[in-house]
Amino acid sequence: MSVAVDSPLEWLEADGLGGFASGMVAAPRSRRYHALLLTATTPPTGRMVLVNGFDAWVETPNGRYAITSQRYTPETVYPDGVGHIASFDSDPWPRWRFRLPDGAEVEQEIFVPAGLAAVALAWRLVEPRPRVVLRLRPFLSGRDYHALQHENPAFRSDAESSGERLVWQPYQGVPQIVSLANAVYAADPEWYRNFLYKEEQARGLDCCEDLASPGTLQWDLSAGEAIWLLAADAAGGGGLDPTRDARATLDAWRQAERARRRQPTRLHRAAAAYVVARRRGKTIIAGYPWFTDWGRDTFIAVRGLCIAAGRIDDARAILGAWAGSVSEGMLPNRFPDHGETPEFNSVDASLWYVIAVHDLLTAAAAHGQTLPAAEEDALHAAVEAILAGYAAGTRFGIRCDADGLLAAGQAGVQLTWMDAKVGDWVVTPRIGKPVEVQALWLNALAIGGRRSERWADVLARGSAAFAERFWNPARGCLFDVVDCEHHAGATDAALRPNQIFAVGGLPQALVNGERAQQVVDLVEQRLWTPLGLRSLAPGEPGYVGHYQGDVRSRDGSYHQGTVWPWLLGAFVDAWVRVRGGTAAVKREARQRFLTPLLAHLDQAGLGHVSEIADGDLPHTPRGCPFQAWSVGEALRLDQVVLRE
Repeated sequence: MSVAVDSPLEWLEADGLGGFASGMVAAPRSRRYHALLLTATTPPTGRMVLVNGFDAWVETPNGRYAITSQRYTPETVYPDGVGHIASFDSDPWPRWRFRLPDGAEVEQEIFVPAGLAAVALAWRLVEPRPRVVLRLRPFLSGRDYHALQHENPAFRSDAESSGERLVWQPYQGVPQIVSLANAVYAADPEWYRNFLYKEEQARGLDCCEDLASPGTLQWDLSAGEAIWLLAADAAGGGGLDPTRDARATLDAWRQAERARRRQPTRLHRAAAAYVVARRRGKTIIAGYPWFTDWGRDTFIAVRGLCIAAGRIDDARAILGAWAGSVSEGMLPNRFPDHGETPEFNSVDASLWYVIAVHDLLTAAAAHGQTLPAAEEDALHAAVEAILAGYAAGTRFGIRCDADGLLAAGQAGVQLTWMDAKVGDWVVTPRIGKPVEVQALWLNALAIGGRRSERWADVLARGSAAFAERFWNPARGCLFDVVDCEHHAGATDAALRPNQIFAVGGLPQALVNGERAQQVVDLVEQRLWTPLGLRSLAPGEPGYVGHYQGDVRSRDGSYHQGTVWPWLLGAFVDAWVRVRGGTAAVKREARQRFLTPLLAHLDQAGLGHVSEIADGDLPHTPRGCPFQAWSVGEALRLDQVVLRE
């Protein structure tokens, strides 16, 4: 594909441990998270940036030409390497072709081998030429991935050297950086100052950094391929076998990665980036570059990334790993980057877990798989513990009310997926009985009721109360919250997408017939965009059409009109259901809704789906360019909902 200078496209290579490499396709690094070697020291958390990037030049008999660019303050791009990009391809991993002014062409590739805290880079001449040299300066830090580095005397530039192997350790207590290259290394320490990260600047965050360069690497491209392998030495060199040279290591990694990346679709390939190791099990990274694993995101995303994609064993490992974490009926919503004290600030994460368990067991049976009895019992025990905890009452005012519906919330705590909070300001508190929480709760009761009759009465009462209390005849749709702030009869009539879960996206619909059709039609008319559903309809009080500005501005608009692609899964499922679910309806839905979303795979995070987009045209992608539940729901649509 051809790419323009300053293209918004970003690439991602994830290692399956929580670490990754990422950058711009055709522009200087624009985020503090753009790096070559970003490793998770306590997978999948404890992330540190070790190698941020590099400057590289190709020297021919006719001159010296850059193949990289950096952005410095106040607004200087140097050198002019991005202007030499002739083409780019992402299959099977990022590859650039540079066409130099004298006609020489150089191909560069970058990929991360799965399961290793490492990255591989290689360069070659497209056509043989004499006396062509590649020179490179690595940029190192050794910092928390949310932080920035500034010039300081503590940084160590010295390297241990043995054959093709170099080892740097920028700071005490930071993982060593192991380099394996068929190159000549020369120590020449320098500080490069005032790198400018435009995306951080736009987000109102610290955006300038200094990076250290310990020396230069040099290759004779005329003699063959230049190879540079990097690994974090937190666990034995990150997979760099000391008995193998750079050539043998690269060949082995390439062979393994080519085989691993043969997937049915681009969505299948993208899905693999989010499934990562956690202790003895697995979990899902919510989004790159700044999220780790969140309970809610994991249980929503696993339905598409793993179950719909046929990765049943991964789903078993993920849901099994979380099964033992139920506390007072709740599963953690987040494990912090540092420390192991979990956060339980979610009413719906545990309920999404029940839905995911249902999907797993259903899919396993469809594939002819029988889970070991102990494993299945553990999943059912977790489901029962969740229902029992919620029925009895648990943290944050979460409790089954007399009408069988689930009440939740207290001042100052954000419990639903609309969870933006700035200081003490909870932007969308939704205290009371939120509509999607009821859909999840009643579905969970139905699932639990297949093994225990104790939930039948609660399910019956709750279903009757939902039908009676949530319909808003004035607008022909569902209320977003009833019993607001725990005041009986108080309602929130804001037009939001949460009501779609009463019609689609879950095993059992709560609304059917004419009312279901009205809900779907209204959501399509007022909330649907080609990238997903708006979180609030234009014209509603508090609507914000653009997600931009400083932290307060962005968080204040996060669920006030901002588009969320992950919601498209439930919406399209509902759209298909109310039209009878025929093959013709599914084909129409695929063309009408999924095809525009798949076009987004080439618009922001290459091959992936963004976290959010602006509510107003042109629906500019925002937030994380690589988001698990966005990819997961697109995959679930493709493989399950719209499968004929």
